[in-house]
Amino acid sequence: MKTNISDPKFKPFALIISLSITLAIGVVAAMSTRPEIANWYVTLKKPDFTPPNWLFPVAWTTLYILIGIAAYLVWQLRDGSRTYKTALTIYIIQLMLNFSWPIVFFGMHDILSGLVIIIALLVTIILNISWFGRFSRAAAWLLAPYLLWVGYAMLLNLSIFVINK
Repeated sequence: MKTNISDPKFKPFALIISLSITLAIGVVAAMSTRPEIANWYVTLKKPDFTPPNWLFPVAWTTLYILIGIAAYLVWQLRDGSRTYKTALTIYIIQLMLNFSWPIVFFGMHDILSGLVIIIALLVTIILNISWFGRFSRAAAWLLAPYLLWVGYAMLLNLSIFVINK
């Protein structure tokens, strides 16, 4: 399905809601992350492939926008089927894991539990892509950068765990 502003099925309010949900998750999670970057995170030994701290909010904001658009595209094609309900459930679980990782890793300083959560997040992102793809190839592809970034973040989390044991 092709969606654009001139399409009578385009629902700007629904798109704004979808974007607001994902961006709100990012903002609330950032509240536990931001103070810990300067206090705790800087004290950790990190691998050479660690990106500069300024890149994280830029990357996550972009990803939350893509996630919100993907969810909107699937929402537009919702049909009340078991397939849609499964896709929605996986999406919600993925968002909850996304929300919990920075709180556990940064807020609680629990690197190992953060690693467990981010691995579960990777699995749910893969499932999310698969189930969103049943409704919209575009929605599935919009989640690809998210999968790549979280895969990278998982390697970073694992490396920090090993280096700081």
